[in-house]
Amino acid sequence: MSPGEPPFSAPPPWRIVHFDAIDSTSDEARRRALAGDPGRLWIVAGEQSAGRGRRGRTWISPKGNLYASALLMEPCPPAIAAQLGFVAGVAIARAAEDIGAEARLKWPNDLVSRGVKCAGLLVEGVSLPRNRLACIVGLGVNCESAPSGAGYPTARLKDGSGRPADRGSLFQRLAIRFDETLAQWEAGAAFETIRALWLERSGALGEPIRIENARGRREGTFGGLDPDGRLLFRGKSGIEVVDAADLWILPASDGSPVAAMSASRAREGRT
Repeated sequence: MSPGEPPFSAPPPWRIVHFDAIDSTSDEARRRALAGDPGRLWIVAGEQSAGRGRRGRTWISPKGNLYASALLMEPCPPAIAAQLGFVAGVAIARAAEDIGAEARLKWPNDLVSRGVKCAGLLVEGVSLPRNRLACIVGLGVNCESAPSGAGYPTARLKDGSGRPADRGSLFQRLAIRFDETLAQWEAGAAFETIRALWLERSGALGEPIRIENARGRREGTFGGLDPDGRLLFRGKSGIEVVDAADLWILPASDGSPVAAMSASRAREGRT
């Protein structure tokens, strides 16, 4: 489908292409990267027919929610490209705060509000000729509706007045905050700054969690992030540094809901 007039804005030099409907905003960003797009481009869609999450999982993408992918060309050395997930996580949390929402982050980068998942993101790389790398940061935020049957609680993101977040207003704040947070990151030179901002918004620091990876399933507490963004898991044998795992925040003693299941380091399903 041909792109329509973009209803949103972003700070220069960012550009925006808006679709009423598309297969996947991240797939469109990939196509444009391979076709030679210079980057600093947002792809925004009203709905998706082939949204995806981690490991190819389907991401339900009905009308009314925010689906957006940012295309960046060679934003950092390839070895640290996964840090972009934390950059984007801080940016979407800041954008949610700007509209008055309660916003917390769950490793690696789910957006959680009142203990329930409201958004997720996915970072992908595209190899280009001459050893160049394009990075795509895709985000999906529940604004008008939240999926059911996901295996964990989901909810709409609500603004400071308790109304569902307006996707246009949220995107405008996201575009500004992502640009700001990228600048703070300094192509990875200042990841410690991003790590500190992420931890300020952590929704599980010191809380009970369950993780599952090649070593099996076990419970402990969330001890924060190591200098590279890996999970610090405090279990029966002490602190363990975890690069990849499925993660659940366990119910708190006050009976608050279980937050959404997460995935691997800096990569979680979205689009």
